[in-house]
Amino acid sequence: MCCGIAVLQCCGFEVNSNTAKQHNGSRAINTLRLATCTSRGILMKAMQKGKVLAVNISKDKGTKKTNIQSCGLLKDFGLAGDAHAGPWHRQVSLLANESIEKMRAMGLKVGYGDFAENITTEGIDLVHLPIGTEVRIGGSVRLRVTQIGKECHQRCAIYYQAGDCVMPKEGIFAEVIKEGEVRVGDEIIIEKSEARNPKFETISKS
Repeated sequence: MCCGIAVLQCCGFEVNSNTAKQHNGSRAINTLRLATCTSRGILMKAMQKGKVLAVNISKDKGTKKTNIQSCGLLKDFGLAGDAHAGPWHRQVSLLANESIEKMRAMGLKVGYGDFAENITTEGIDLVHLPIGTEVRIGGSVRLRVTQIGKECHQRCAIYYQAGDCVMPKEGIFAEVIKEGEVRVGDEIIIEKSEARNPKFETISKS
């Protein structure tokens, strides 16, 4: 058995004989580069790069946010002047433009900030980032993913204004671990993410 297959099996992945035949030579090396086995069952994923399309804030919760182009992100708090900022686990919300495009394809006339996201992104697969992933924005800002999606207990103004809401399904939330200015056009880098075994993680949707 090649070493790459051994790593996958150690991490709890089921490997059959056909899979084993496919993983040889350079494939085994690539497998080792992409996977590492620990007692917590962690699989390292490749780096992702994207950019900031909009920086949105609002004075009230449950309403659309306005793109102000740039804003200060405060450590352990969130975007300065935003209604959702505060010392809790959902300091900053992010939504991919790719998700907004899905709503547009359904005929909804929606734009940046219409789903109350703080940062509208492009090029990053947000919804599949594991809890704990660190997100680098621009030259100084660092975020840590704390929640994927949320549970809406009642329909808010956004739902009635837009006709639907993608945020509960594909939006993500983060805390600010290093503050700085975030601007439209800033590069977003996910250097690595850790896909943890679900039995070790409890994700709150509240």
